[in-house]
Amino acid sequence: MSVGSRVRAVAVAGVAGAAGLAGVTGLLLTGAPPAAADTPDSFTIEDERITESSGLAASRAHKGVYWTHNDSDDGPYVYAVDGRTGKTVATVTLRGIDPRDVEAVSVGPDGDVFVGDIGDNFNGRWPEVWIYRFHEPERLKGNISVTPTRYTVKYDDGPRDAESLMVHPKTGRVYLTSKSDEGKGGIYEGPGKLTAGGVNTFRRIADTKVYATDGAFSPDGTRLMLRSYFSGEIFRWKDGTEPESLGTVPVPLQRQGESVTFTPDGRTLMFGSEGANSEVEPVELEGQRRPESVIRAERSGEDGKGGGASSGASSGAGGGDGEGTDRDGGKVVIGGVTFAVALGLWLGLRRLFRRGSR
Repeated sequence: MSVGSRVRAVAVAGVAGAAGLAGVTGLLLTGAPPAAADTPDSFTIEDERITESSGLAASRAHKGVYWTHNDSDDGPYVYAVDGRTGKTVATVTLRGIDPRDVEAVSVGPDGDVFVGDIGDNFNGRWPEVWIYRFHEPERLKGNISVTPTRYTVKYDDGPRDAESLMVHPKTGRVYLTSKSDEGKGGIYEGPGKLTAGGVNTFRRIADTKVYATDGAFSPDGTRLMLRSYFSGEIFRWKDGTEPESLGTVPVPLQRQGESVTFTPDGRTLMFGSEGANSEVEPVELEGQRRPESVIRAERSGEDGKGGGASSGASSGAGGGDGEGTDRDGGKVVIGGVTFAVALGLWLGLRRLFRRGSR
């Protein structure tokens, strides 16, 4: 486990009580409805080798499969996990790679898997980081070896600590999000096409206060989700414009919340955590936090749920005064309280441990 992971693990134990209390209060005050019948179940990652699952991405080629990987100190391995059983169905070895601090994974529109060796526990010491790319295997079974394409990456404003890599599902452009204790993280955009023959400079296009431990685009590319340990924020995404915040999203209370991905239908977020036998838990999106394609499908009745309650939620989320908007607004307030309490305590403990180690 990396130094940063040890500090975070200790800190999480210190704030779990506060975060849990705030989370329960949020559910009571918002009156959140039970999950829909088609919301995927949670699952436990059963592979004893996966003890620091730090990234998560839904496969495009294999239904119900999620890609994940360990943090540092594991090796050049990426695991395909069946979301119905929690069992590893294939292990991919990246030939010729000696990873330093792998923190994120994402799947592009062409079915290529992007692995982000982008961690920096020294808050910006490494002048360059790397991204590895390989095509999703057609068949998942046993051990698979691939030779990935390796991209060298730097930031236009100097080294950054980052744990979030997102590939846009329509354009294929790669984005990174840095994290900061002071709420000064940034969203960085890569070149239109990455090159393996030189250095790829990512430029800062937006600021974010989210202490981002992972991020993901919705399958239609209209939403960007950034998660932290105890909270998350979702944005309306449109290329060439500033991401528009749509508010917070409830995040499950987990040992060390490190990862997030959308389900292939875009309706649900799957949240992952570090630790042995870690849980991956679903949270169904509501109101305007849902991707545009989901909202359109519900309005037209193409999703199989028909009109009625679904149509009402959609129209309320669109900016009117309906019940759906009120419910979402409540979640924003409670999510903010949870985040403020938990993050404040966490950062205080982090600084205490730093001073104690000097």
